[in-house]
Amino acid sequence: MPPLPVSQIPLNWYLILSATLFLIGVAGFIYRRNIITIFMCIELMLNAVNLSFVALSYQWKQVDGHIFSFFVMVVAAAEAAVGLAIILTVFKNRQTLEVDEISSLRN
Repeated sequence: MPPLPVSQIPLNWYLILSATLFLIGVAGFIYRRNIITIFMCIELMLNAVNLSFVALSYQWKQVDGHIFSFFVMVVAAAEAAVGLAIILTVFKNRQTLEVDEISSLRN
């Protein structure tokens, strides 16, 4: 059986996938204690939002969702650069990436 063209896949499937990815990101953000894992969960949530923007934009045949998705990707790239720099600095100073062990940014 050949794969379905994009236009024949219902919008609900994309939105369910987006919601599932977003909930996995939220769960990881809440329950994980490693800074790198939390950082990846934030990126997963941003990508879930991008998926819903693009799916709705394609369904409504407008460019707005693609433009919003582009801006979210720009913000995610900037967040990745700044976030990784902060994570490396914290690891250099504290020798750990566990959130519970990093009680303050002093010292």
